[in-house]
Amino acid sequence: MNDNPVIKAATVAAGASATLLVGMALKYHDRAIFETHNPRTTIQKGYPLIGSLPDMLREKENLHDFTDQEFTKYDCMTLSASALGLPKSVQTIDPANVEHILKNNFENYAKGPKFNEATQDILGHGIFNANGEQWKWQRKAASLIFNVKNFRDHFTDVFVDEMGIMCDVLNKAIETKKVVDLHDLMFRYTLDSFVLLGFGINVKALTHTDKVPFASSFDALQQHSFDKFVDPFVGMRTSLNKIFKPWVMTPDKHLKVVDEFCESVIDSRRKQLAAGEEHKDLLSRFMNARNEHGDKLDDTELRDTIMNFIIAGRDTTAQALSWTFYCLAQNPRVEEILVKEINDSITDDLEHNSAALYEKIKDMVYAHAVSSFATDRFHEVLRLYPSVPSNQKYALNDDIWPDGTPIRKGDYVNWSPYASARCEKIWGPDARQFKPERWLSPDDGSLRRESAGKWPAFHAGPRTCLGQNLATLEALVALSMLLRRYKFTMLPGQNITYGLSLTLPMKEGFKVLVEKRA
Repeated sequence: MNDNPVIKAATVAAGASATLLVGMALKYHDRAIFETHNPRTTIQKGYPLIGSLPDMLREKENLHDFTDQEFTKYDCMTLSASALGLPKSVQTIDPANVEHILKNNFENYAKGPKFNEATQDILGHGIFNANGEQWKWQRKAASLIFNVKNFRDHFTDVFVDEMGIMCDVLNKAIETKKVVDLHDLMFRYTLDSFVLLGFGINVKALTHTDKVPFASSFDALQQHSFDKFVDPFVGMRTSLNKIFKPWVMTPDKHLKVVDEFCESVIDSRRKQLAAGEEHKDLLSRFMNARNEHGDKLDDTELRDTIMNFIIAGRDTTAQALSWTFYCLAQNPRVEEILVKEINDSITDDLEHNSAALYEKIKDMVYAHAVSSFATDRFHEVLRLYPSVPSNQKYALNDDIWPDGTPIRKGDYVNWSPYASARCEKIWGPDARQFKPERWLSPDDGSLRRESAGKWPAFHAGPRTCLGQNLATLEALVALSMLLRRYKFTMLPGQNITYGLSLTLPMKEGFKVLVEKRA
């Protein structure tokens, strides 16, 4: 036996540490160390001391389906979960709980520290990341542009013009028998449309051969933000890439690209205003607005405005249109009904009369059931493929949810529209099927309403999405003009799934062959 006091002390310390570790592992046998489970919820079983972190990392690429599977496995609608290095959360798909968070007890749930930290680079202090008075003045300023007159007299013109450019692209593809990535094309359409409407800049993404650098960096920053929600090691990997892979575009480099784009937009507008030009778009509204302190906005605040509204105006509609065409490709019966309604409603002359086209689109019942965004016309594509598939808030005070779950001050609460759409308890045995008719009343064929908690695709309560009617119009102009003219055939053998992001893009695009519709 070794009598060396140093070795003996080390042996005793090692034994004590091992005993402590075993004791901790026994106490925290299914969750992250020092975490306490919510006693009134089903507990998502994890690993000793690290909780569900290995599952989160393993399933990161398929996180929304993993969430769906967990709710199905535990046969519940509220789960308590913990993962080492990530905030403890209570997850729910219960419609009553979701409506409580977003609407009935709105003041108690804010964008918390984790949300702010994860999205700071891309969103700054813009409307999606803001709380309280900082959020209120931004919403008030933005609301001035989303009025019926603008929809009827200006917005429709822009969407029709951009669709005309897209049709030129598709006609060339038909002539050359070229495969088209419809997902990429939709992102170009919505980027061109919204940047022109919101900021008076024509980026001409539809006619660029390569992807616009701003758009590439914007997407990369979204993915980086999403990584921060589920992977505590993302910062470490980014630092290592800077050292060992200096040729890789880092988040800092992507941030420089988008910041330079925003700076150019702001500088251009300031010069236009100084020259006496009059603009009534979103950027001009914010240049004349005052923040929560009564001050005019500086360039950083204007930059945050641009970034927040581009993610809203570009991504959600582009993704919804992409998933719509994917669903139609798999359901020719639905496409046939939709094309008939479009042909019965829209004529060539209407496409050159914005006010008349706007009024006609509002009345296309089946089109709304398939792909509408309006609050009173919920639809099937965004039920299955919600633009924001998972969301998070932070409890400012203790609360009790409608299902009896106690929420403590400082808890993070998550809800998953993606998982709730696939829950048979909520949507019935055909929950996983694409079925637009579920939104039509069996009595008179009118569009049905659902509760905000059951279908929170564009949030609910005071933070209901301001731009949802704009997105509706943009999507239905695109659907009407494209389906009247073209038949899209999905190439076989594609891996159609979502990519990592704050929203729900298609990971590998959506390749189609295009032909003129007979």
